This record gives sequence, C-alpha cells and structure tokens, in this order.
Amino acid sequence: MANPEPTFAVTRLFSRKNALNESRLEAASEPASAAPGEVLLRLDRFALTTNNITYAAFGEAMQYWEFFPTGQPEWGHMPVWGFADVVASAVDGIAPGERFYGYFPIASHIRMQPERITARGFYDATAHRATLTSAYNQYTRVQNDAAYAPELEHYQMLYRPLFITSFMLADFLQDNQFFGAQRLVVSSASSKTAYGTAFCLREFDGITLAGLTSARNRAFVEGLGCYDDTVTYDELESMATDVPTLYVDFSGDESLRARVHAHFGDSLVYDCFAGSAQNTGFLRDLRLPGPKPEFYFAPVQIRKRNADWGPQEVNRRFNAAQRRFIDHARDPGNGWLALVEEQGFEAAQARIARLAAGSGAPQEGYVVVVG
Repeated sequence: MANPEPTFAVTRLFSRKNALNESRLEAASEPASAAPGEVLLRLDRFALTTNNITYAAFGEAMQYWEFFPTGQPEWGHMPVWGFADVVASAVDGIAPGERFYGYFPIASHIRMQPERITARGFYDATAHRATLTSAYNQYTRVQNDAAYAPELEHYQMLYRPLFITSFMLADFLQDNQFFGAQRLVVSSASSKTAYGTAFCLREFDGITLAGLTSARNRAFVEGLGCYDDTVTYDELESMATDVPTLYVDFSGDESLRARVHAHFGDSLVYDCFAGSAQNTGFLRDLRLPGPKPEFYFAPVQIRKRNADWGPQEVNRRFNAAQRRFIDHARDPGNGWLALVEEQGFEAAQARIARLAAGSGAPQEGYVVVVG
C-alpha cells in the first residue's frame, strides 16, 4: 500500500468586503509538495498600515481583491507586503529555503507559478493575475536585492510599498513642474506616504510644503521637519490665497476637498488625489470650482520613468532615496517611528479592525510575525 502524500495545514485570513473591521480565519489541509511549474511559499512576516486598508477599500474599483481570490463573493483576501520562504519548488532556478519580498495574501502559505525568472526574482504567472498590474506580481530574491538588509526587514515592509508611491509622486510633481504651483498643501500630513513625499521634496527650491493634519497629530507633524508649515484642518481658511497652490490629497475627505477648492479659488492650480484609507468610495466628480481632481497611480509614473531612464536607473535612484528615508525614519532621535511587533493571525485580525476604524498612532509601525 502506497504511503499517503504528506500534507500541511494552511491558514487564511479573509476580510468582509463591505465591513473591513470584520474578518475570519479559514483552515485547510493541502499537499506539502509543489506541482510542476509551481512553488510553495510560507509567509514569515508582513506589515499592516492604512495602505492595506486602502487596498481593501478600493478592492473592487482597482481590482485589488482579484490578486488573491477567495471564491466567496462577500469575503476578500487583503494583500500585504512581506517576506516569505520557499518550502517546496518544482521550478528550475528557485530553490527551497530562498527568501522573497513581495505582495502576499494574509495566509500561512501561497502557491505561485513563476515566470521571467532572473537573479533578481520572478513574476507570478498564475492565470488570474495576468491582466492585473504587473508591479504587484513581482517577487524579489532578497540575496540579490541591493536595498535589502536583514536588520531592515521590518522597515522595508512598512515603508517600501508606501515610499515607492511617495518617491514616484514627488517625481511626478517635479516632472510636471508642479503644474505651476509654488506651494503644496498636503492632507493627512502625518501619514507615512504623505511625509515620505514631503521628505523627497523637502529641499526642492521654489516650493513650500504645508501639512494639513488634525489637532491631535499636530505636534507629530511639526516634529517631522518635512513641512514648512503645519496647519490643522480647522485652520485651513486662515491660509493665504495669493500663492499658486497644488493640493495633494491623502485624506479622501470630500468635505475637506470642497473647502480647499472654495478657499483657494483661482490660486488652486492642480488637485492630486493620492489615495485614501478613510474614504472607501472612489473619487467622485463633485463639480467643484477650479481644477478637476486627478487620480495619481504610481505604476503609471514608474512605466514612464522605465522608458525615460531604464529600469536599472529607476531602481538605483529609488533604492538610494529609500535608504536615506529609512535611515532617517529609524533613527530614534528623530522620533518618526516606533515599531510594534505582533504575533499571529489573531493579532492581525485585531490590528486590521483598529486600522479600519482609523485608530492608530502616526508614529507607530505595525508588523505581524506569522510564527
């Protein structure tokens, strides 16, 4: 009698699509081997930020739910950025024990079908991902990643997905000469993506940066040192209106956007919607006076710069800027970040619920170790 094929337990965390604070764990038993052309990876650790809530909030509109389908219409598999190790491989060029950084579901394990395998990594060619944004299908082999350092894994998970948005947004604005603006007004200025953008622009001549934030987060934003001015939301109407102004919206707050347009009037030259965790609706046309809000999507600018500079130069510039940013953020003397490490899927469920409710200190960075 043949020996039965070894199996292992898989745990997956599913989020309710229309109530992101609700989630459940699902367990299954699967073969421990990899099928031909397949690799099996075990997720080791991942970061949780409001960016992950953004992925879920825009899950339908931006196809984020489609990366890791559940087959259950009401339940989605929230994507996260993290590190995973290969536990089985039936693919030449990828060996068990190798570690990869990339975009994963919140699960103990995932199967992928690698293609375009190079020293740098691979792309997942699983059929349902073929029509999705390719930047999210790329997995980086850590031993050949110029930006990787083992002691920086938590910072990389927390900041790299956000900082690529920040870096390319700063580049997009510079590439367009700030649409004629001399001042940037940045909402949700305490968010990591917002101050990452400000960090990239902080020494750019001819532009001043004003951070819009809540009274609760004012001291944190002032302490960042990235903004020339810090303004609370209820102080918005006190800002001068005689300077060509560009609004960078990380809040998604429609009433705030309306106030910005009404207050700055003809001095508002561009409205850049950079995404939001708190507004779970897509960008709507509110028929506001002034420039129409334009949605910013980092992969579009990445594609442009890959064509302009070549992918190697894009990576070189990004890696250098990211390392400067992480070194600054992790310096305790700057007070930018306090790492909060949590263990297991139950902790992830609780953290997601708090993030979905808008609860979280701006200086905290949440990392989940799967165990």
